[in-house]
Amino acid sequence: MPEIFRHDLKVLFQHCDPAGIVFYPRYFEMVNQTVEEWHASSLGYSFAQMHNDGEFRGVPTVTISADFPAPSRIGDMLTWSLYLTKLGRTSAHLNVTARHKDEARVIARPVLVCIDTRTGRPIPWAEDVRARMAGFVHDSPPA
Repeated sequence: MPEIFRHDLKVLFQHCDPAGIVFYPRYFEMVNQTVEEWHASSLGYSFAQMHNDGEFRGVPTVTISADFPAPSRIGDMLTWSLYLTKLGRTSAHLNVTARHKDEARVIARPVLVCIDTRTGRPIPWAEDVRARMAGFVHDSPPA
């Protein structure tokens, strides 16, 4: 059974506009935080390791789309979930969703590409990391 990575993140004042709802660019920061948490806790390859291990690897987001079905407010606890819809040799297509209780607040679809940070060119995922990523690939949206 494919895995889904989950973690919780509370909406803070720093995330909100004067109306007390999340200012949409802050969601992209939270999406990135979810990706970083997933790398560290589920893939065993933190961004710190990635950037400090001498392998010159990076995983920038090369494209992203998002839907915002309902606003989030200061104090809401968002449960973030992440799974892959496609895993290529150098890329990964993700689905990252935030929910408050049973209500979707943001659904993001980032595409990451593993690159050589010296050249900016795509390179294959490290074999061990790619093997762990494969456990998060879903053929259809999970229930």
